[in-house]
Amino acid sequence: QVRVVESGGGLVQAGGSLRLSCAASGGTFSRYVMGWYRQAPGKEREWVATVLSGGARDYVDSVKGRFTIWRDNDKNTVFLQMNNLKPEDTAVYHCHTAVRGAKYWGQGTQVTVSA
Repeated sequence: QVRVVESGGGLVQAGGSLRLSCAASGGTFSRYVMGWYRQAPGKEREWVATVLSGGARDYVDSVKGRFTIWRDNDKNTVFLQMNNLKPEDTAVYHCHTAVRGAKYWGQGTQVTVSA
């Protein structure tokens, strides 16, 4: 059973930074595609970033140049560094992976950016 647990959210002023972490367990982490999603109040869940097993990365346009995703396979952890945060980044951020067709989500971590 794969499990992912997020941490690192909080309250920050616009222009500030936060680093999110997602610790994975229960499988071969190095093989997994790992992603971050977010859901703001009243909105649908939105994809934010993905890192492939080989390290290739992709981002939604709204965070390009501000957010960086990377993975540490020795620690079974994926990170999301968020710089120059904006109020519209406020959301619950979820870690995600899919293994053999099964999707796994973390409980989420709240990020709140004040103007």
